[in-house]
Amino acid sequence: MRAEATGRPWWTPRKAAHAFTLFFLGAWAAFSMVVESYVMPSPWAVVVRLAAMFQDIHEFSHMLYSFGHIIAAVGISFVIGTVLAFMAYYLNILRPAIQDRATPFLNSFSGVGWTFLAIIWFGISDVTVVFVISLVLIPFAIINMREGLANLDGEILEMAQSFSRSPWQRFRWIILPSLYPFIFATIRISFGVAWKVALTAELFGGNTGLGYMLNLARQDFDMPLVLAVIVVIIAFVYTTDRFIFQPLQSVLARHHGVV
Repeated sequence: MRAEATGRPWWTPRKAAHAFTLFFLGAWAAFSMVVESYVMPSPWAVVVRLAAMFQDIHEFSHMLYSFGHIIAAVGISFVIGTVLAFMAYYLNILRPAIQDRATPFLNSFSGVGWTFLAIIWFGISDVTVVFVISLVLIPFAIINMREGLANLDGEILEMAQSFSRSPWQRFRWIILPSLYPFIFATIRISFGVAWKVALTAELFGGNTGLGYMLNLARQDFDMPLVLAVIVVIIAFVYTTDRFIFQPLQSVLARHHGVV
C-alpha cells in the first residue's frame, strides 16, 4: 500500500534520523579506508574493541568507576547547592554572599583549574575526580533551586501557614512538591554536564575511570579504544536520558506542568 493511501508521509523524522546515522557511518568507513588506522580506525575495529572492553573485567571496572564518580558528584553537588539556595532564600544576611559572590565565582571557575588544584590537594585519586565534578555542578544546583524557591506561590504558603504551624509539614506537603520539577531539572542537567567534566578530571587527576582509559589509549596511540570509550559515554548518557529522565519528565509534566 502506498504511503499516500494511508495518509502518512513516507519520509518521517525518525527515518531522517536513521538516514543520518547510516550516512555518518558510511562517511566514517570511507574515511578510515584512506588514512592510517591510528588516525581513524574503521567502525568494525571500534566494535571489536568495544566488545573486548566488556569482556575484560579490568576495563569494565573502569566504566563502573566513572559511573560511580558521576553519581557521587551529582548527589554531593545537589545537596550542597540546595542547602546554599535555601540559605540564600531564608537568610537575607547570607543572600548577597551566596548569590552575588559564591555562585558567580563557582560558575566561572574552570573545571581544568579545579582539576589542577585538586591534584595538588588530594593527589591522583577518586577524591580528586569527585571533588572537581562536584564543584563544577554546584552552581547549576544553586541557580535551579533558587529559581524554584522564587517561584513558590506566596498565597498557598500563607494559607498553609494558617492551617498548620509545623514548618516540617509545610515543607513536606507544599514546598517540596512545588520544587519537584526544579529538582528533576537540576539532576538532569547535572548528569549531562558531569560526563563532560568527568573525562577531564579522570584524564588528569584520576587513576580509575573512562578518562583514565583515554589517557592510556593516548599514550599507546590506541585509537579504537579512544573511540570505544566515546561510544560508551554516548550510550550511558543516551540510555539514561531515554529510559530514566524522559519517563520521569512525563510523570512530572502530568502533575506539575511542563518541565
